[in-house]
Amino acid sequence: MKEFEYARAASRTDATHHAATGATIIAGGTNLLDLMKLEVMAPDALVDINRLELHQITDTEDGGVRIGALVSNSDLAAHGRIRQEYEVLSRALLAGASGQLRNKATTGGNLLQRTRCAYFYDTAMPCNKREPGSGCQAREGFNRILAILGTSEHCIATHPSDMAVAMMALDAVVEVEDTAGDMRRIPLGDFYCLPGDTPEIETVLKPGDLITAVLLPAPEPGTHIYRKVRDRASYAFALVSVAAVIRIDDGKIARATLAFGGVAPKPWRNDAVEDALIGNRPSDALFDKAADILLADARGYGANDFKIPLARRTLKAVLRTATETNQ
Repeated sequence: MKEFEYARAASRTDATHHAATGATIIAGGTNLLDLMKLEVMAPDALVDINRLELHQITDTEDGGVRIGALVSNSDLAAHGRIRQEYEVLSRALLAGASGQLRNKATTGGNLLQRTRCAYFYDTAMPCNKREPGSGCQAREGFNRILAILGTSEHCIATHPSDMAVAMMALDAVVEVEDTAGDMRRIPLGDFYCLPGDTPEIETVLKPGDLITAVLLPAPEPGTHIYRKVRDRASYAFALVSVAAVIRIDDGKIARATLAFGGVAPKPWRNDAVEDALIGNRPSDALFDKAADILLADARGYGANDFKIPLARRTLKAVLRTATETNQ
């Protein structure tokens, strides 16, 4: 591992100023330390934010929840309101990683996980995300776990977070503080960038920005489901995952919020899929229509072709389960 400087932030302002001058923020370090050991990331300096007052889960005035950026994944999954009113989030967190990692991983860090593409991790191989302009070996190489939606000729990597998929379905908002102490709120759907011509740019964060919290709106009634299809029952990333909140009124779908993991460079949400469901009676024909919309632009790259029919089957199974539960 390359030598680096280490500083412990005494305040949020201290953290943002260190980050603005080139330091990489570290909290749980469950992803960053691995990347440093492999020299995929080689920061000259780290700023530790673990002593900042960002560990609380509190109620908001509008009936929602504010989740501090340093709340651990274990604490978030076990929190009473999250388990009862945002069940899809608790389920997604418990489907991720291992108990030991969830104890250490933080809410802010989870959002900023890097892709698990094998070529990103192998510094001997070209990767536009790691080294812009070097090429994307994954397009014609080992791409079984990689994306079928939102890709570009420069990158087909997937975002690995389970938590972020559930938060996308819950209309989460990311709270960020900059070096001037100004706060801004970014809807999670706008937080991540698609690869396009610049796959190395993964979020809209600017140098010096610090994630301080994630905000969830007031809960709405509905059946919560998180279904994760993976190669083994634990400690594996999603091949396809679906986070869903579905409500049935008078035999028709009154609410449908759906987000997808394992299929795109960011947690994926398509409003047209939800619009096609709302106001209609559940049926296999309707679910097929929703899947057709979701996968209209899907593209496989050989080893991951199977993800297209797998995403269809997973979505339909989730919709059947959710609508049967509601009735």
